[in-house]
Amino acid sequence: MSCVSPGDLKDLKHWSLHPSLKFNCLKGRIVSWLTAYYKLKEKFQQEVKKYCIHLKGRENFQLNQRIAEELPLSPKLDKYKLARFLADKAIREKNIFTICGPYPVIRRSLRKKGWVERKLSIRNDLQDNKDDECDADCEDGGKNGKRSVLCEEVSGLDSSDDIHDVMSRLVRNEETSFFWTIKKDAINYHNLHCDQMLNHYAKTGSFTTKIGLCLNLRNLPWYVPANPNTFFPRCYGICMDDEKHDFIEDFRNTAACSILKWVISLNACDKKTQKSKGKDNKEDVGQKKDSDEKEIKQLPGKLIDMACQVCETYLGQMEHEDIDTAMDASAILSEEEWKDLIEQYYCLIHEGAVICSAHNYITQCQKILSKIMSTSPQRDIDGNHNIWIIKPGAKSRGREIVCKNRLDDILKLVEATDQFPVKDHKWVVQKYIETPLLIYDTKFDIRQWFLVTDWNPLTIWFYKESYLRFSTQRFSLDNLDSSIHLCNNSIQKQYKNAADRNPLLPWHNMWTSTKFQEYLQKRGRGNMWRNVIYPSMKKAITYTMRMAQESVEARKSSFELYGADFILGEDFKPWLIEINTSPTMFPSTPVTAELCAQVQEDTIKVVTEKKRDKNWDTGKFELLWRQPLLELPPFHVTDLFVEGVGIKRSRQKAAPIANFNFLDTLTRIPQTIQCTSANHEKQGESIGTVNNKQNIKMKIEKAIFCTLPKPLKKPPGKSCLQNSNKKIPCLVCGDTFQLEKTCKCCSSFCATVLQGSSYLPMNDCSIPEKKVTSNKKTVHSNVFPKNI
Repeated sequence: MSCVSPGDLKDLKHWSLHPSLKFNCLKGRIVSWLTAYYKLKEKFQQEVKKYCIHLKGRENFQLNQRIAEELPLSPKLDKYKLARFLADKAIREKNIFTICGPYPVIRRSLRKKGWVERKLSIRNDLQDNKDDECDADCEDGGKNGKRSVLCEEVSGLDSSDDIHDVMSRLVRNEETSFFWTIKKDAINYHNLHCDQMLNHYAKTGSFTTKIGLCLNLRNLPWYVPANPNTFFPRCYGICMDDEKHDFIEDFRNTAACSILKWVISLNACDKKTQKSKGKDNKEDVGQKKDSDEKEIKQLPGKLIDMACQVCETYLGQMEHEDIDTAMDASAILSEEEWKDLIEQYYCLIHEGAVICSAHNYITQCQKILSKIMSTSPQRDIDGNHNIWIIKPGAKSRGREIVCKNRLDDILKLVEATDQFPVKDHKWVVQKYIETPLLIYDTKFDIRQWFLVTDWNPLTIWFYKESYLRFSTQRFSLDNLDSSIHLCNNSIQKQYKNAADRNPLLPWHNMWTSTKFQEYLQKRGRGNMWRNVIYPSMKKAITYTMRMAQESVEARKSSFELYGADFILGEDFKPWLIEINTSPTMFPSTPVTAELCAQVQEDTIKVVTEKKRDKNWDTGKFELLWRQPLLELPPFHVTDLFVEGVGIKRSRQKAAPIANFNFLDTLTRIPQTIQCTSANHEKQGESIGTVNNKQNIKMKIEKAIFCTLPKPLKKPPGKSCLQNSNKKIPCLVCGDTFQLEKTCKCCSSFCATVLQGSSYLPMNDCSIPEKKVTSNKKTVHSNVFPKNI
């Protein structure tokens, strides 16, 4: 009895038939079990409610609450029923997505918004693409690495028993509403409906490939009043004959300008050395100079004369003074002279040769060079070494990119071979920026994201955050190795940081744009990002997208995220290098792990919520450009008017013509009638009036074409008709009526039209045409018989 309280015995009076204390103890335990059961069920329902609120939002709370109340206690069954409910709701709202590629951030972001993933079957060639024009800008180790990551990810999900996998199996036969792929050819966008979203556009090679950007950006002045040479280094498709000729001419002109710069820099160096050296060691310095001159190669002053001549001709071209002459700068020197000039230029710049009489040309060189610098917007980035960067026309991640400073080496590199014919051997040569902005004597570039959500009207979103990529080696123009001049992470991760590099640089070789602004602020240049760098990058992207608008296939439900690469000059001016489709989102460093995840989530915010909420959250994306819609002229109904003459219907129907044989009349028509007219032939008419000077036989079997003559205006002061008061019988009813008027009985004009031996018009504004007489028979211009 100690285990049962009096209250329990009072409640168990109906168990009097079973007075056993053991049974009472068992009953007490059952009650406690039931109490714990209901508490556990209530707690489980609360957890389900919280999950539904977090997943679907508060607007669907009541529906989720009813479903949650109906769920049983079994966790296995609960998971499947909850998956069924969420999958059905996603199907109704068309929130089904498919991801092709390793994008865990996109998957997680869409799941938070209530989307359900529908998995595609894995294809072996999903990531392989023979055409490199659509090659993605990934830095995670190459194509094989991407495919292995994708296969491991999908296979892991298939073997998992997670609720998302259950929902994925439930929607496997449904239609996908949102596609995110690493390449646009993974999905046949032609088979998509207008409301199915895709993260790619078609025909974007005009700006996402190096060869496309090189050739198409020259057409920018046709779309925008801007000069592409102010933000894009000059570039040539060197595998084309015309482009190759222009590049050779540009290389020679740049070499000539570099000779003038060397002369001016020599004068500046002499002034510095004169200030630094004392008067006591003049004799020692003179002896050293004499000994060095024996070893250093000396060049004639004629080299400067030739360079000045080339630069003056080039200056005339830029100022359009050669419009009437049509002479290029290369024509002023023969090929032998050009060869000598380039070889001497190499000795001067790369081998340390000198020109003894260079001081005599300083004033002339300064005058010519100042005009060129004021005319050409790219002379600040040229430098003296004449370095050019050679790139494959449609490859990414810095593959096969090299830097060269000799013309023969560049031409030899891009020559077509049996292995690489011309059609597959697309190379681009671009002027290398020899005067970049350096941070701790190290080169860097900027990766800037932007999003295009529509091409008609053009809508561009610019991301407020970007990041810098440093090279692992210190900057130098004497060494053209890729580890110094290419800042791609896919290239730099293959090298170790140099020992003599500044320790203030990050070990992972990346900075955020916020960190870069702090760096500028400490050096008193904090306003450069806000006033120069940031707005200039915006302009360059806006101009490029407006140029490419006509070539891109504008699909309404598509969008695409792009990554633009910029390099800053010494004046903090950004230069656009290239634009990448499918920019890398691999978290290779702590900087990319944070920013790449953030930009993906903000992209989903922009493209999925804009249709539901006008004031939706766009994250760190700001609207850069939205093309204004064309305003149609206002339409007013009063602007419409009708021209013509109204026709009154007769009140009484005309009686049919009786006893009229039309075939007999046709047999009387002479067979020597030709209905042609010179005036009608000019107007394209098939039949004209009769010409009495021509007599050509016509066969009766042929059809006879008749055209009514055009009404002629009545000459002023004269009457068109004679005997207008004469009454004639009507040919229809037999009653008489006056000419030029209808019959009062049957309202017929037949008598007026056919009466007499000449044509009588139906109105008083016409003149009867003349008769044409031939062989005692009269033929009228209207081809009607005389007496019918």
